[in-house]
Amino acid sequence: MKVAFFDRDGTIIEDYPDKEWSSIKHPLFLDGAIDTLKEVVDKKYQIIIITNQYIINDGYITLNQYHSLNKQMLHELKNHNIEIHDIFYCPHSEREGCSCMKPRDGMIKSALEKYPTINLADSFLIGDSPVDLELAVSMKIKGYGIGLGADYQTENIVQLNDIKELTKFI
Repeated sequence: MKVAFFDRDGTIIEDYPDKEWSSIKHPLFLDGAIDTLKEVVDKKYQIIIITNQYIINDGYITLNQYHSLNKQMLHELKNHNIEIHDIFYCPHSEREGCSCMKPRDGMIKSALEKYPTINLADSFLIGDSPVDLELAVSMKIKGYGIGLGADYQTENIVQLNDIKELTKFI
């Protein structure tokens, strides 16, 4: 199975400063995100979202708020015939030192355990944060960075200006 590992905040939906998340009631999709996700599905990738959500254990949002935003996001994507295969999230505070918070590989390892047919050689990771690209590098998979600049240019990393550019590379 080939997988497109997507970061969520700042990649698919709008991201906000930590303190503002408590007032966010509905996800706002980034320009081009829905069309790009549709094209990724059309190219026979399974989409798995891997997202750091330290704002849960840091107390900015509740677990219920996180699940409510996800439910709304998934509903909207389903309205566009986009199925998300799975979502893995890390709720831990940065102080907790867990193994799942990106750039650590715990969420991808959990995906590999749950879906042993994932072929990392045919998969990729896309995100808007250095930790996303650090994870791609450490897992030796193709990575796409949105708006991160040349500092994160390695042989398996491609820089994109926005999510819409992804479709040129897959």
